Amino acid sequence: MIALLQLLADGVCLAAALILILIGAGFIAIIARFLFDQLRGVKDPVAAALPEDELPHVLLQIPVFNEPAVTEQALRCVALLDWPRDRLHIQLLDDSTDETPERAEAAARELRAQGADILHVRREDRSGFKAGACAAGLALYDAPYVAMLDADFRPPADWLKRTVPLLVKDDRAGFVQSRCEFSNFRKNWLTRAQGLVQDGHFLIEQRTRARAGWLFQFNGTGGIWRRETIEKSGGWSDYSLCEDLDLTVRAALGGWHGIFVTEPPIPGQVPEELRDFRRQQRRWSNGFVQVAKKTVLPLWRAPWTLTQRVAAIVLIVHQIFFPTAALGLIALVLGALLRGSLLPYLPILKFIGAETAIVVLGFTLPPYLALKRGSFVDYVKTMLSVPPLMIYLAFSNGAKILQTMRGRKSTFKRTPKIEHAPAAPAQVREAE
Repeated sequence: MIALLQLLADGVCLAAALILILIGAGFIAIIARFLFDQLRGVKDPVAAALPEDELPHVLLQIPVFNEPAVTEQALRCVALLDWPRDRLHIQLLDDSTDETPERAEAAARELRAQGADILHVRREDRSGFKAGACAAGLALYDAPYVAMLDADFRPPADWLKRTVPLLVKDDRAGFVQSRCEFSNFRKNWLTRAQGLVQDGHFLIEQRTRARAGWLFQFNGTGGIWRRETIEKSGGWSDYSLCEDLDLTVRAALGGWHGIFVTEPPIPGQVPEELRDFRRQQRRWSNGFVQVAKKTVLPLWRAPWTLTQRVAAIVLIVHQIFFPTAALGLIALVLGALLRGSLLPYLPILKFIGAETAIVVLGFTLPPYLALKRGSFVDYVKTMLSVPPLMIYLAFSNGAKILQTMRGRKSTFKRTPKIEHAPAAPAQVREAE
């Protein structure tokens, strides 16, 4: 019996190790491509400014649910965007059940009196959650470009003028995604760790994938869609908690590509409490799994190069890391206890440890230095908190991910937001 358990533990441990190594290899490939692009001096795409009389109509959607602390300020911020008022149509897609509608409507009335075009959209139910709200709002305007912001994001005034021309000049570009920053990343150890990871996600992963012509995701906020792309890709779908990733994949399969821009960044917020962080990560992980179940085969059959297909599949399946890491660690502990020693597992542990170090350093150090986030000592302390945080998520969310893989349905749970003193991206960097 002990021999059988030992064999089972070793088998699970080996399988988990192979999966983790493959996931790590995917991230190392992105880091390598990032460094290659840096050596070549590759720059973000730019488009010449459009004459004022050629600026198109833009629909700006802000979906909210019970977010009174940030919704009012979101409206005041977007009303200051440098865009002709008769061509900027702001939609507050408000599914709230608390005091948010009253506070938001008061702000909307005030801003309308100042000339802003703001429509406060209320639905009778939350069917489809964010995807349903966006689809409902889209049916009310025929603007050719659709900007999207979560309620806690604060775009600089020139955001649209620096991004919309990219879509106007490239008729096969389906969306533009801006880099996001996080105004509360210095709040505590958890926000610092998230800021470190998210800087890597945007500055390394998103930018590198876009430059290489690989699939990269629309992040659900801080971006502008071409309306034609949304419609020809089948519109918003609510089967997944990651409706933004789902639409990204369908658009790519339809021949559209995305554009990523580093500047100007748009500051938002990261969760400040561990429970809220866990909930957000669980929603994202489950959403990725839902999309992966539906799109892995279409992506593999896409008329793309092998590299493009593999890169796309790596993007949508990497959330398998969490249950894999949890099962692998359980099997490792069980195997070590049965053998009475950890020595047989040391070679594979050393390899995975070295790969992890490369991934963490490669994804976090270049953005930390480029964005001047702080001292090297602060970086080391924050960087060392990232692997334990990922292991925590592996055990807290791994079982839920496996349940989603088996068909379990999940409901959308909002991440709480707290209003912070607004700061333009330039001010954020100067403070650092």
